[in-house]
Amino acid sequence: MNNRLNLLAAMLTGALACTNAQAQQVPLPTSAAEVPGPAAGTAMTAAYVQAVGRIAYIWGYPMVNAHNRRVAFSQAPEPVLVGGILPFAPVGYNAMLTNYIKPEQTFIACPNQDVVYGAGFSALDKEPMVFQVPDFGDRFWVYALYDQRTDEIAQIGKQYGTKPGFYMIVGPNWKGEVPAGINAVVRSSTDLVFSVPRIFKDDTAEDTKAVQPLINHVVFYPLSKFDGKMKTVDWSKLPHIPAPAQKGAKGETSWVKPETYFEELPAVMKEVPPLPGEEALYAWISSVFDAAAKDPAIKKALIASFVVADKEIIAPLTQWKLNGRSAGNGWNSPVNNAKWGTDYLNRAGTSKSNMFDNTPDETKYIYRDFDNKGQRLEGKNSYTVTFPKGQLPPVKGFWSMTLYNQHHLFQPNALNRFSLGTKNKDLKYNGDGSLTLYFGTKSPGKDKETNWVPAPEGSFSLYIRAYWAEPAIIDGTWMPPQVEKVN
Repeated sequence: MNNRLNLLAAMLTGALACTNAQAQQVPLPTSAAEVPGPAAGTAMTAAYVQAVGRIAYIWGYPMVNAHNRRVAFSQAPEPVLVGGILPFAPVGYNAMLTNYIKPEQTFIACPNQDVVYGAGFSALDKEPMVFQVPDFGDRFWVYALYDQRTDEIAQIGKQYGTKPGFYMIVGPNWKGEVPAGINAVVRSSTDLVFSVPRIFKDDTAEDTKAVQPLINHVVFYPLSKFDGKMKTVDWSKLPHIPAPAQKGAKGETSWVKPETYFEELPAVMKEVPPLPGEEALYAWISSVFDAAAKDPAIKKALIASFVVADKEIIAPLTQWKLNGRSAGNGWNSPVNNAKWGTDYLNRAGTSKSNMFDNTPDETKYIYRDFDNKGQRLEGKNSYTVTFPKGQLPPVKGFWSMTLYNQHHLFQPNALNRFSLGTKNKDLKYNGDGSLTLYFGTKSPGKDKETNWVPAPEGSFSLYIRAYWAEPAIIDGTWMPPQVEKVN
């Protein structure tokens, strides 16, 4: 018996030894470069091509959006006001408004009428950009700087304690010397940066006048123009150029078109390097685009997928109930705004509905399309929103409630009023200390008109902004009040 057991043990030992001698570990990948991607020349069904095409459309939509806006800015011969209402400037420079943005603009959805805006694009592969910060005193201000992914890349503003002086934006590959006199350098991972200064202003003629000298020092320009001296531009004297006609469109200018997306996304993918972990996504999308470039049938299927994605996936994101997540009491709020990472759905939703959000710490956005009964807000009805005493949005900056038409734009009205909030010094409070705001086409009565925002005849939305919000807003402890239809 012992001999038989010894023989069996010897046989097993020999077999294991043989196995160990023959087994060799396949090296496990430790970097993205070591992971094989899709093989070129692989057969692709139309259904597969269209599935990848939809993903590519959702993922790339914000970056193509930003790319095409910069192309529009690149056509500006000098800083100008397009149509007399929209600040445009050549790439590398900025232009500023001198008052609230006018309701006729369609360049961007969901602008506000609490701040004086500026705008300008960079091309950091050509040259860094310098920007000036004047002494704003106690006035709230913020310069939002967005990369091509629509992430904010800096914290420049009152809430950050930013000091007056000169600052510089550089691209991912810049290795030059920082000139003397530059306070700090902001580095972007993309060559495209969209700069949007926002300077708060009361809704009074006195404050409009008071803010002008400050605005005139908000200047962005190429590093080669930097001489250490604060530049001044009288933005009230910007030349006006005609606005291009929009054929048949009633909403925001269409910056992403499915018919041209096939040519635009590959260019954008060369402009925007992958985030860590995105290398496989780049390779996957590129494999289909490369195949489409060689096969007309694949290209046709791919472009068809963009058309469907634009209609079925992107267009519905203008509905606030499909944008972000619940903020309580029937309101929604974006998630991860301006620091998207791989949150591609929320990034695309904001790109479609209200491009260029600030980060939540800078601005909390809260919005809705329905009343407290779940019925669509309609101008033919009248509505109230009442903040109980001591329950206004808790902010260190400012707050406002804005009314937009169904296209997320302002609807011109006789009062030239589109929002109410901190900027308004004549709001009337109720006897118990609460504040009621009124929305609808009909006046709530002369004694209440200071608290009224006229609505268009059709559908509309309400939108709360809370700049430099207190923690109670950010963590959801404070919730906005209901919207009630007046019987």
